[in-house]
This record gives sequence, C-alpha cells and structure tokens, in this order.
Amino acid sequence: MTIQNDPLLREITRRNWSILVLLTVLSLFWWSLEVSLGVLAGGLLAILGHHLRERSLRKMLTQPHPGSTRGFQFGYIVRLAFLGSGIYLLIVKAQLPPLAVAAGLSVVILNIVWMAFKRFP
Repeated sequence: MTIQNDPLLREITRRNWSILVLLTVLSLFWWSLEVSLGVLAGGLLAILGHHLRERSLRKMLTQPHPGSTRGFQFGYIVRLAFLGSGIYLLIVKAQLPPLAVAAGLSVVILNIVWMAFKRFP
C-alpha cells in the first residue's frame, strides 16, 4: 500500500471536513454571522495547515535525499509563519471572535483525539 492510497489518510481528511461542517452548523445557534465565520475560517486554516504538513511529510518520506530533513524543517518554519499570520489576520484585521477562531482551529485536534479513541479501545 502506498502513502497516496492509504485509507487512513483519506478517512482523516474526510473527517476533518465533517467536523468543520458540524462545528460551523453548531455555531449558527449563536445567531451571529461573525461567530460562524470565525469557526469556518479557523477550521479552513487548520485543514490547510494539516494538508500542507501532510504533503511535506509525504514528499520527504517518498523522495528522500540528504537535504530532505533540512527542507522539511525550513518548510515547518514557513508553515508556522503562514498559520500565525493567518490567525493574526482573522482576529485583528477581520475582527472575528478569538474563541470562534480557536474553535475552528480545533478541527484537526478533535479529529486526532477521535482517531485515538477509535483505534485504541
């Protein structure tokens, strides 16, 4: 089985989107468009960061060369700066509620916790 065809990775990706939709729908009960947008934007940012990390790891593991570790580390710093800038823009410039953005950012964490409980009884 190759990394590209791994059903676990597809399941994680699908569940990320399902959790984001669920959190966004639940946020609609606050009757505030800002809260729902904050949850949605934070979730999209978290899923994008997870996708970029997964792609970098896949590239490093499938095409190893002497500089791949250093390239991954540099990419990690770039991703971290990108995500930090995105969070800054969402909270400061777009003025979305920080708790709503944090709830959206928790999409991937909730998925990891769910997988841990599901895999290890």
